[in-house]
Amino acid sequence: MINNIKYIGSKGEKKAKEFLISNKHKIINTNFHSPYGEIDIISLDNGTLVFIEVKTRSTNLDSALNSISISKRKKISKTASYFLSKNHQYEHLYTRFDVIIILTHDNHVILKHIKEAFTPIF
Repeated sequence: MINNIKYIGSKGEKKAKEFLISNKHKIINTNFHSPYGEIDIISLDNGTLVFIEVKTRSTNLDSALNSISISKRKKISKTASYFLSKNHQYEHLYTRFDVIIILTHDNHVILKHIKEAFTPIF
């Protein structure tokens, strides 16, 4: 079961990455780990550093959005801060926290990109 969830998640992250590249994002890092957590995708979008959480679900949009709890947002925020502390070349850039939701149902894929989905929480 856990391997299946990881497989579905990695397929969703691949689709999200392809979507971002097709929309002129430059991928900086994927699956960036810190002592606080992980960020699925880090990209540059017209000079903005974007930290992206990807959620892949077979249910509905609300289920995916509700899975990004305050605790999860804190972990992403701290991981973003950690990333910036290790990559000084990006410190001067505006940052944004996006969510990409991928819904899969009956061989249909719906991708929703929510820009500025949340503000950082520390």
